[in-house]
Amino acid sequence: MLEPDRGLSLTIARVVQRLQGSSLHSQLERQARVSLHKPEIKLESLKEDIKDFLKTSGWEKKLQNAVYSELNVFPSPCHPAAPPEHIKEPLAYMRKAQGSWEKRILKSLNSMCTELNIPLAQKRPANEQKELLNKWNEMGTDEPDLSLFRPVYAPKDFLEVLMNLRNPNYENGEQPSFRNHLGLIQVPLKVKDIPELKEDFNELGLNIGQLGIDDSAQVPPEFFENEHVRVGQKVLAEQDSAAAQQYVRQGCPTALRADLWALILNISNQPEDILYYEQLKSNVIQHDLLVDSLIYKDVKLTASNDDYYFVFEDYLYQVLLCFSRDTSVLEHFTYSSATPPKSYIQGKLGMEEYAVFYPPNGVIPFHGFSMYVAPLCFLYHEPSKLYQIFREMYVRFFFRLHSISSHPSGIVSLCLLFETLLQTHLPQLFYHLREIGAQPLRISFKWMVRAFSGYLATDQLLLLWDRILGYNSLEILAVLAAAVFAFRAVNLMEVTSLAAAEAVLADLSTLKVMPLLQIFLFATVT
Repeated sequence: MLEPDRGLSLTIARVVQRLQGSSLHSQLERQARVSLHKPEIKLESLKEDIKDFLKTSGWEKKLQNAVYSELNVFPSPCHPAAPPEHIKEPLAYMRKAQGSWEKRILKSLNSMCTELNIPLAQKRPANEQKELLNKWNEMGTDEPDLSLFRPVYAPKDFLEVLMNLRNPNYENGEQPSFRNHLGLIQVPLKVKDIPELKEDFNELGLNIGQLGIDDSAQVPPEFFENEHVRVGQKVLAEQDSAAAQQYVRQGCPTALRADLWALILNISNQPEDILYYEQLKSNVIQHDLLVDSLIYKDVKLTASNDDYYFVFEDYLYQVLLCFSRDTSVLEHFTYSSATPPKSYIQGKLGMEEYAVFYPPNGVIPFHGFSMYVAPLCFLYHEPSKLYQIFREMYVRFFFRLHSISSHPSGIVSLCLLFETLLQTHLPQLFYHLREIGAQPLRISFKWMVRAFSGYLATDQLLLLWDRILGYNSLEILAVLAAAVFAFRAVNLMEVTSLAAAEAVLADLSTLKVMPLLQIFLFATVT
């Protein structure tokens, strides 16, 4: 373990290093130089005067938000002697499992490539480039033949891998405390119990106002909603990311949500950001990647068939095709257990100097991937801003839902938390479902992998994602999944098969997220 002072100095050094290469750093330098010409800046108090100028002109707040964003995204520094792979994932068996899973994905991708005789990447002919540029805003009207393409993997394939995870240190020995766990996940990770979750999510308490409960027709708006909107407007006026993050723990008013989320994620959509998006778009126009067809196929199979999201089909293509070309996404692999796949220039297999990451962002889309973007289309209508919000949501949160790690917000921990909550607080239901071959995780896994996108009504999903951003954690997904089972417990106790249990839980679109979470967390006897 690092001493607190040593850890703090390492964190400061890392944040300074990262900000020095940013556009904010050059903007601050420029503003400081401009301030030198102002009469109120005196030579004898130069440093303090420039600091005061940056503070009054709002630049200090922008710097604070950038620092806060860095602290939210990057993990706490490891001991200086720790190897780089420990930052990615401290447990060796998790790293090994993730490596094996990646090989499986690549094998699936390469076999599709061979079967269909399609290259991983190729330059589009000039006429094709022109055609794509002309229909950029109506790609949904295009109907390419995708019958031969198949998703590289689906959530159920990933669950099978997680079910087979084992800690080799326990293989031959006893682990009495863990032998009591009757779920599908059999790795001994520390997950929170209800008292710890109550403490972490204390703003969701029964005595605290919540959007999603206190803005219902039965509660006069002057009791909570009006005041909450007023506070939200004040938070936006202050442009303080930390205050915004605290505020959204009680939910975002619909009219303020887009701006509050952008503030929390430190997205401002500057001219250089718009230019960067246009460059990505140009890359899409020029080159055709095999993953483009996987993206088309996924959108057609999921969002295009969804009552809420089918209207956003064009946006989804634009965002996901640009995302696949974005090499800045590679940076998140420094704190992700995953490793970006490599491809080699034809005829140079195994020669590292001819290796390139494929796809350029290092992320191979799977069945349902487009549903991470779809709900954001309700909030952002400017493609470059929509793109930046999604990219930031992905590198902060969503990547953890499809990689094997021991992180508390990683999918393995979420599965274990869900099973532990259910087994501890609804033991009869858990045992009944297990006995009839309907392990609860087989039903809830797809909800959690997609962060409930496509399962909840959109207004409810956005209230849930408010809390993900507010608490900077995905643990609430596991709590909600357990709360859904608790809510339908009476019906589930009567089923006699997995198919019947799935039927009981097939439609979540009428559920109200906040009452479910409150009742499960704060009205459960512990």
